[in-house]
Amino acid sequence: MSRKTHRYAVAAIATLSLAGIAAGSASATTAPPDDMTMAGPSGPLCAAVPADGEGSVAGMADDAVGTAASNNPLLTTLVAAVTAADLGDTLNGPGPFTVFAPVNSAFDKIDPATLEGVLADVDTLTSILTYHVLPEQVSSADLVAGGTFATVNGAELTVAQVGETLVVNGGAAAVQCADVPTANATVYLIDSVLMPPA
Repeated sequence: MSRKTHRYAVAAIATLSLAGIAAGSASATTAPPDDMTMAGPSGPLCAAVPADGEGSVAGMADDAVGTAASNNPLLTTLVAAVTAADLGDTLNGPGPFTVFAPVNSAFDKIDPATLEGVLADVDTLTSILTYHVLPEQVSSADLVAGGTFATVNGAELTVAQVGETLVVNGGAAAVQCADVPTANATVYLIDSVLMPPA
C-alpha cells in the first residue's frame, strides 16, 4: 500500500469515528466537570510531542481535538485523511470526548489487504472507529478505577494498569502517552488499532 493510500485509510477511520461522536453528543458541553482533575501527560511517547508551539501539549490544550491533532506530528497520517474528507468541523465539534488515538505506526501493524477491505466496507469501518471514542472525558486515573466503558460504537472496552502502563482490552493496545488535553477531549495515544467485539 502506498503512503498516500495509507494516509487516506487512517484519516477515513478517524473521521468516521469522530463523526459518530459528534452526531451522538450534540448536547454535550466542551468543559469537563468542575471536580475532574486531569493528570499531566505521561508515557514514553510523550517525549516525541514537540516541547513548544501549537503541537506541544500546551498548544494542543488550546484547540479542539481536530485542530490539535493537525498540529501533532504523531498523527500526521490521520490528519491528512481528515483534511481530504473535509471533516475538520466534525472533529472540532462539541464534546467532551475521550479519544484512544492510534498513532501512525499503529496502522502499519495491519495487513494492507485487510485494511483495504475494511476501508471498502463503510459500516465495518465506522464500527471500528467509533469503538475508539468515549462520549465523556475521562482521566487515566478514572479509566483505571472504572475499568469498563461504553464507547460511541455501543460496545464496551476495558482499561487496566499493568505496571506503569495503561492497557486496553487486556493488552490489545497499550497507551503510549496518556492524558493529552485538548479543548474538547482527552486523548490517549495508543500503539495498536482496537477491534470491537464481534
